[in-house]
Amino acid sequence: MSFDTLKRFDRIVAILIQLQSKRIVKAQELADRFEVSLRTIYRDIRTLEASGVPIYSEAGVGYSIVDGYRLPPVMFTSKEAQSFVAAEKLMQKFTDKTLGSHYESAMFKLKSVLRGSEKDMVSAIESKVFINPSEELFNENVPDALEILFESIAEKHQVFLLYHSQDSEIPTERKIEPVGIFHENRHWYVTGFCHLRKDYRLFRTDRIQKITRTETLFQQEHPPLDHFLKNHTSTHNTKIRILVAKEVVKYIKSERNYYGFISEKICGNQVEMTFMSRDLEDGFPRWYLMFGDYAKILEPEGLKIRVKEILKNTEKGIE
Repeated sequence: MSFDTLKRFDRIVAILIQLQSKRIVKAQELADRFEVSLRTIYRDIRTLEASGVPIYSEAGVGYSIVDGYRLPPVMFTSKEAQSFVAAEKLMQKFTDKTLGSHYESAMFKLKSVLRGSEKDMVSAIESKVFINPSEELFNENVPDALEILFESIAEKHQVFLLYHSQDSEIPTERKIEPVGIFHENRHWYVTGFCHLRKDYRLFRTDRIQKITRTETLFQQEHPPLDHFLKNHTSTHNTKIRILVAKEVVKYIKSERNYYGFISEKICGNQVEMTFMSRDLEDGFPRWYLMFGDYAKILEPEGLKIRVKEILKNTEKGIE
C-alpha cells in the first residue's frame, strides 16, 4: 500500500470522526482542516457513502450523518492521549468550578477507551503538570458562570446578572443577551446586549456577583462575536509608543502581550515598542512604572499625565 493511499485512508477516517462530532459539517471546513481541495473532499465523501456510511448532504448547507449511526469506540494515539493532560489542567484552572467538573467527568470517559500503555503514560504525566493562573477568573460565589452563559448562547435565553463594574461603588442588576465569550489579558469577558444600558456591553466574569437563568428569549438577532471584537479593538484602544532600554526588554517580554503589544523596532541602544491599549487609567501606566526609570513615553500625552499623577500620589504616601 502506497504512502498516498495510507494518507487518504487516515483522512477519510478523520472525516468520519468529524462528521460524528457535529450535527452539520461544511465541505469547506473539511478542506481547510486537511489542506486539500473541495474536489478531494467530495471524492472522500463518496467513498464513505459507498462503504455504507449513511451521509445526508444538502447543497449550500453541509454534510451530516443519519441519527443513530456510530463508530465503534475510537482508539487514540499516544500524542493525542498526552494532549488530554494539558487540556484537563487548563480546564481545571481556566474555567469555573461547574464546567470544570463536567469536563473532568468527560475525561474519565475518554480515558476509559485508552490502551493500558496510554493510561500509564497519562497517569505519569498528570502529577508532573501544574498550571496556576495569575488572576482570579471567577467570583468564588458564582461557580457556574460559564455553564449558564454557554447555555444562554446556545438556547438564546437572557440571563440575570448582579454586576460590580470597576467604576461603580455598588453592584447593579442587569439583564443581558450574551453574544460571545473570550479570554484576553488574563481575564474572561462576556460581550452581550444589556437591557439596562440599551446597548452592547463588555462584562468581566470575575466581577459577576450573581448569575441566574431566565425563561425570557432573546429579543433580537445579534452579529457574531468577531464583529464586536474587531470594533472593540479599533474603537476603544489607544495607540501607545514607548522607548525602552535594550537591557530591560528581556525582562518585560513575557508581560507585554497582556498590555496590547503590537510591534517593536531597534533604535540604537533602545527599543521602540508600540501598543494598542484600552486601559490608560490603571493597567498600562502602573505596569509601565515597573520599568519606567529605563523607559520614555513617546505618545500619547494622556499617558504621560496619568503616570505623573500616580507618581505624585505615591510621593504623598511616603512623606
